[in-house]
Parts: sequence; structure tokens; C-alpha cells
Amino acid sequence: QVQLVESGGGLVQPGGSLRLSCAASGSIFNIYAMRWYRQAPGKQRELVAAITSGGSTNLADSVKGRFTISRDNAKNTVYLQMNSLKPEDTAVYYCNADLVSSGWSRNNYWGQGTQVTVSS
Repeated sequence: QVQLVESGGGLVQPGGSLRLSCAASGSIFNIYAMRWYRQAPGKQRELVAAITSGGSTNLADSVKGRFTISRDNAKNTVYLQMNSLKPEDTAVYYCNADLVSSGWSRNNYWGQGTQVTVSS
């Protein structure tokens, strides 16, 4: 019954900005980590950013200095602020989380994805 729902994707011009949101819903007792992945057509899915319950963050080298990951624990929501967007950032962005739900076991969950297109 846990769901991750992404929002905020869309079409932007190179150099523009977008903020993605991912809200986790259901019976959630502890979120260990939340992540953003992306996948372009014909390419391997890659990790973009991650944040732990303790606040530690990790960013892929390709987005350092441009993207920022943050969280709102009270809302079980993670954000990805994307600045200085490039055409190479075009992909479907997926939210991912390690969490404990009402089943009292730690599991991994995926959102449905949101499309980000960077084009003039």
C-alpha cells in the first residue's frame, strides 16, 4: 500500500530550472533513504541523487553544482532542484525509497516516473 508519486516534470529550455517532488504515502514508519534515478531512451538507468534519514547527500558527478536534493520528513517528501539544465538531462526521472512500512520489514519502492525534456 506504499506509493511514491513524482511530480514537477515538463519541458524547459536549456539553462532553465525545474523542481521535482516525490511524495511517499501509506503506512510508513521509517524512511532510510530516498533517491532520484533517471533513464533516457536506450540508456541504462542511473542514480542522480540520494539523501539518507540522517541528511547525508550524494550527487552524480554529472549534476554536481547544478542539482540539489532535499527532503521534508514531516511530509515524507523528497525534492530535486534542477538548475542550469542541459539537453543531456532529458530523461524519465524516477523516485526510489528504502523504507519500513506496516509490514515491519525494510523494502525498496519505485515511483511511476516523470518526464523531463530540455530543448529549445
